[in-house]
Amino acid sequence: MKNAVKELIAKGMAAKAASRKLGYLSTEVKNRALENIAADLRARTKEILAANKLDLKAASTNGINETMQDRLLLNAARLEAIAKDVLNIAALPDPVGEMLDTRTMPNGLLIGKKRVPLGVIGAMYESRPNVTIDISALCIKSGNAVILRGGKEAFHSNLMLAELVQAACDRAGMPAGAVQFVDNTDRELVGEMLKLSEYIDLIIPRGTETFIKFVKENAKMGVVAGGIGVCHTYVDASADMDKAVNIVFNAKVQKPSVCNALDTVLVHRAIAEDYLPLAAKELAKAGVELHCDKDSLKILKPEKGLKLKAAVKEDWGKEFLALTAAIKIVDSLDEALEHIAVYGSGHSEAIITEDYTSGMRFLNEVDAACVYVNASTRFTDGGQFGLGAEVGISTQKMHARGPMGLKELTTYKWLIFGSGQARP
Repeated sequence: MKNAVKELIAKGMAAKAASRKLGYLSTEVKNRALENIAADLRARTKEILAANKLDLKAASTNGINETMQDRLLLNAARLEAIAKDVLNIAALPDPVGEMLDTRTMPNGLLIGKKRVPLGVIGAMYESRPNVTIDISALCIKSGNAVILRGGKEAFHSNLMLAELVQAACDRAGMPAGAVQFVDNTDRELVGEMLKLSEYIDLIIPRGTETFIKFVKENAKMGVVAGGIGVCHTYVDASADMDKAVNIVFNAKVQKPSVCNALDTVLVHRAIAEDYLPLAAKELAKAGVELHCDKDSLKILKPEKGLKLKAAVKEDWGKEFLALTAAIKIVDSLDEALEHIAVYGSGHSEAIITEDYTSGMRFLNEVDAACVYVNASTRFTDGGQFGLGAEVGISTQKMHARGPMGLKELTTYKWLIFGSGQARP
């Protein structure tokens, strides 16, 4: 363990040294590294999938559930999508060097803010090997060094991808040490990494609620964490029936294992008897299990393919990450807002309505990173928001909120130009 800690510190020192050069590296070099990464993902697909196969085999042997295995899975289509995301990041404007709020003071001083990288990002994540590429690409373009620490369940995939990124950066002329990978899966190293405030400026954890809580409680540097995503969709009395059925189906079924998937449907009583049977019929096609409050259970009847259970207290505020959704009938928008205030996690919330006033109240009163009117919560994603990708989705309010892209990985410094002024 002693040697592993020494190696970790060495990686921190190398990343810190690289970060000083990355702060003024040209956009051309950074984009060249990203283009190399995308090309190598396509050229080395077979090798990457072979490494991923080792992780999937181990996951199956160790009894990891299907939801987690889906997060772990790479295939040709997913790799192509990752490569496209990297190129999308390359095509985005470089935020580093942007001048903000420039003004001339009465004494003649010219003052402004210049956008600069944060420095060194420590990324800790579980299960999803695509995160290795997403975070690396965003850190490269935003001029940050990064230290990657993935979970042991994706070790072979992460190692292959990290080495690919490092090689692509070397060919582009990036500073040595810009992308570091912790190849020791000993959990004790997580705690050691959280002590390295001398070298790491910000930690971004992605994983289970327990893991993120541990990071927040033990990190000696700043942490941006998303935590769980308990997402609600409220079907208002004025909702368009077709929109409501389709949006709820998409939010729950399109990819149930992710943080922006729907967990609870709140339905206005005035529309419940018409809406619930239609929604349940569609959800049943995908095998969704519905945990219903007593009022919705009176409306929905067991039939072929429809899985119904009586909801329990623990279903409210639960992130299911599976083909399961809770259903609750409410008497008003106010009741829906109160339910979300109590049980929401500050991630993504949606209202389906044709009433302008109800829609605006929902937007104004719901306290979440992303709030939708007549759209699926599945859009809460860096790529879908035009950010290219994301390092995570923050449910905090400082310093970033929602999908974190390039600008969220920067800070600023004040630049002051004088002509001999001295303070009186």
